[in-house]
Amino acid sequence: MVRTSQKPKKIVTSTPVKGSSEKLAWSAGFTPSGKRRRSSGFYKKGKSSKSPDEKKRKHRFRPGTVALQEIRHYQKRTELLVPKLPFSRVVREILSEQGRELRFQTLALMALQEAAESYIVAIFEMANLCSIHARRVTVYPRDIKLVRRIRGEMF
Repeated sequence: MVRTSQKPKKIVTSTPVKGSSEKLAWSAGFTPSGKRRRSSGFYKKGKSSKSPDEKKRKHRFRPGTVALQEIRHYQKRTELLVPKLPFSRVVREILSEQGRELRFQTLALMALQEAAESYIVAIFEMANLCSIHARRVTVYPRDIKLVRRIRGEMF
């Protein structure tokens, strides 16, 4: 089988006359100066036939699933939730308001922090029960105030 040679495309170097066949070279992606026309990419056809809606989406959990996972995670943990340094700063700030500069052993600060976190967790547990009793799922400040009032604590 004999292969026939094809004629090379004609590159236009001058302005064509109206109605001539040289306009076809322009429409094939060439500019009047003979340079290749750049495509903007806006009108490019994509290789995939997927629409933007069918593209791979990031996995999302249903509302509330992550919250329940966090609850289980924090219930399993035994270490303290509040960082030690900020807690010690708060303790020292409270003591400086009283006009005392005391020194603490690290074990004393840890015991104080453990008691404080235990107290806060107990308050929130009871406040959660109050909000459930009021047919809500959100704990409001009024729930915490009610718990403290029932326990007989001062405001």
